[in-house]
Amino acid sequence: MKRAISKLYSFRSKTTGEFHPDKSGQVVAKKINFRHMKNILKLLAFLVLLTGCEDLFSPAIENIRDLDAMYKEPTYAQGILANAYILLPYSGSPNSDVATDDAVTNDRANDYLRIATGSWSSNDNPLSQWQARRNAIQYLNIFLENADKVVWSKDAVVSTMYNDRLKGEAYGLRALQMYYLLLAHGGWTADGKLLGVPIVTKPENANSDFNLPRNTFQECLNQIFEDINKSLELLPLDYGDVSDAQVPNKYKALGVTNASDYNRVNGNHMRGRITGRIVEAIRAQIALLAASPAYSAGTNVSWEDAANHAATVLNRINGVSGMALKGGVWYTKDEIEPLASGVNPPEIIWRGDIGQSLTLEQNNFPPSLFGRGRVNPTQNLVDAFPMVNGYPIGNPTGNYDSANPYTNRDPRLANYIVINGSTQGPNNSVIVTGTYGTNTDAINRENGLSTRTGYYMRKLMRADTNPNPQFNTQQKHYTARIRYTEIFLAYAEAANEAWGPTGTGGNTFSAFDVVKALRQRAGVGVNNNHEYLESIKNDKDLMRQLIRNERRLELCFENHRFWDLRRWKVTNLNETARGVQIDRPAATLIYVPVNVEIRDYKDYMYHGPIPYGEVQKWSKLQQNAGW
Repeated sequence: MKRAISKLYSFRSKTTGEFHPDKSGQVVAKKINFRHMKNILKLLAFLVLLTGCEDLFSPAIENIRDLDAMYKEPTYAQGILANAYILLPYSGSPNSDVATDDAVTNDRANDYLRIATGSWSSNDNPLSQWQARRNAIQYLNIFLENADKVVWSKDAVVSTMYNDRLKGEAYGLRALQMYYLLLAHGGWTADGKLLGVPIVTKPENANSDFNLPRNTFQECLNQIFEDINKSLELLPLDYGDVSDAQVPNKYKALGVTNASDYNRVNGNHMRGRITGRIVEAIRAQIALLAASPAYSAGTNVSWEDAANHAATVLNRINGVSGMALKGGVWYTKDEIEPLASGVNPPEIIWRGDIGQSLTLEQNNFPPSLFGRGRVNPTQNLVDAFPMVNGYPIGNPTGNYDSANPYTNRDPRLANYIVINGSTQGPNNSVIVTGTYGTNTDAINRENGLSTRTGYYMRKLMRADTNPNPQFNTQQKHYTARIRYTEIFLAYAEAANEAWGPTGTGGNTFSAFDVVKALRQRAGVGVNNNHEYLESIKNDKDLMRQLIRNERRLELCFENHRFWDLRRWKVTNLNETARGVQIDRPAATLIYVPVNVEIRDYKDYMYHGPIPYGEVQKWSKLQQNAGW
């Protein structure tokens, strides 16, 4: 049994306890033969009951129990639901960013490098979510079909509360898994239809019909929103212990007068699982996607809908007044170390577990600090950071000096990117990326270690981590699954399109208000009362450009840019990745722009493919145009 479980869980991180993506950055589930699905599910569910007493099972492989055993064993039943958590699609590493104009990688075998340079195909797609998401949905469908039969507690009212919460989780998770399927595989077909994926809401088995056509994108959205509504009816907004008076009325009506019963089901110890607040944020993400240029012609979701769904989330923290002051540096020591178990900082809506690790630093510190320098920010991204006075570097009022390109820049540049001459690591070592550098930190000094662009990544990493094999000092990290900043930016984007820069649509804040608050937090435009922002407040097109740029900066290296460029249908997808060569022939530094990587995306790649093997197997599956 140990060997079987090891194979199924081999992708779990030993350092963080979370499930770790493969080299392509995706958590890949094992392909499941549905003839054996029943036995595999039993094995996985039973994992939660194991307590180290392997000697009780002889031979272990024979101890396979019927699925209906879950009805009297709630821990067993929760094991089914747990697999949807195991298969969550989030990654704490900046994988897809190296396929955009924000970064390149020095790992020439990297799957995303191959995508960006012309090797993306329907049978070679590291971005595929097809198998893992559908596997997760299968587990959720099994759980939802059987949950009402489970005796969650001998107390009937407590059992009802458990059933409500767990079904609410399952509906919310199914909406999330479907969203990621649409993100990766939804698209327009050659005959002009916007399709999603086959909608499956019942468990599949060996007798199921797997040759199903794709539902329309809108039908998939309808199913997602239906699941979200069911989830919100059943889930608490947040988990946490309450007093007797705070027990929700619907449970008081059933006879719950003792808060300890409610807290047993929805108390502090449940933090980290999906909640009503998280589901509302997922709804805002889905609405933004559906209203975006690449999809809007095939959906009935408007920019106004997207803005209002984001506003629902933001109103719960009093709009822009609730914006986290340190939200832009949520990954730093001061923000992570004080966190109690399951508690979120003000910036975070949903996060992964905190774990001790140094993987990010091993992969991305400069080589002089025993890192591999994998993710190299581009000059394209560096140029996107404005001057500290808020003006773009191309605007004469910004006073940009090409001979001193990092002077008087947006403070986020120094927070997120290691530039030539800045410091990094536990001892604040000076990093020289210029050609005059004396070690492998210098640009293109050594393949597979040195930067290709003249920059290294700083964001996400703990400077007090030490990958030196003598020490291997780990520090606390977590994956930020959904941040409030993302939802603020979603609101700004949608509100600007729906009502213009200063319109509110009945809400209490505008796109302008959001951008001003974000830049105020970053220290941009503060000393001149946001002069540049004020100058464009009545120009919807210029505000759109600024909002997209703010999204680029605030969410860089968090796996958003690739999907944003595609939903916007903009030409940046094929923008050549650039860097800078810094020479020092005398006492003065000379900055020489260099082209680093030519990108080769085709027009049809604004939408991903249905896996080639699936289209070959199932005649009713229609491929997206171009693939």
